[in-house]
Amino acid sequence: MVAGESQPVLVELTVPKRVTEHGLVDGLVVPTGTFTGKRIVDPALSDERVADLLAAAAHSPDGFTARCDTVDRALSVVAGTAAALCGEDIRAALSKPDTEFLNGLSGGAIDAVRAVLLGIESDDPAELERALRAALG
Repeated sequence: MVAGESQPVLVELTVPKRVTEHGLVDGLVVPTGTFTGKRIVDPALSDERVADLLAAAAHSPDGFTARCDTVDRALSVVAGTAAALCGEDIRAALSKPDTEFLNGLSGGAIDAVRAVLLGIESDDPAELERALRAALG
């Protein structure tokens, strides 16, 4: 080695974890009628129909919204959306949402869910958001 000559230094490069701008529930629940002209999951749809819609929505650029009357249905829609994006059993996620799994989603996974699930419409958005946060807490 010649004096003054530098040697390469090996440095491990990793992609930094992306910090999401919002949590899974932040701003998700909105007043009924907020979304017009978007694909909407109606509360009356069967789990089979919702699962089919979620499978299609997970691979489309325009996402969907849902109308939910109860926290159980809202939680099911969130869990079903995550399952659709992860290639998991959507019907199982709709019938028995895994809150531990949802709470463990990374920032990137939350962003992906929120890119597909644009919002949940409710006649009482503040109450539904509170209940959804409690269910995920």
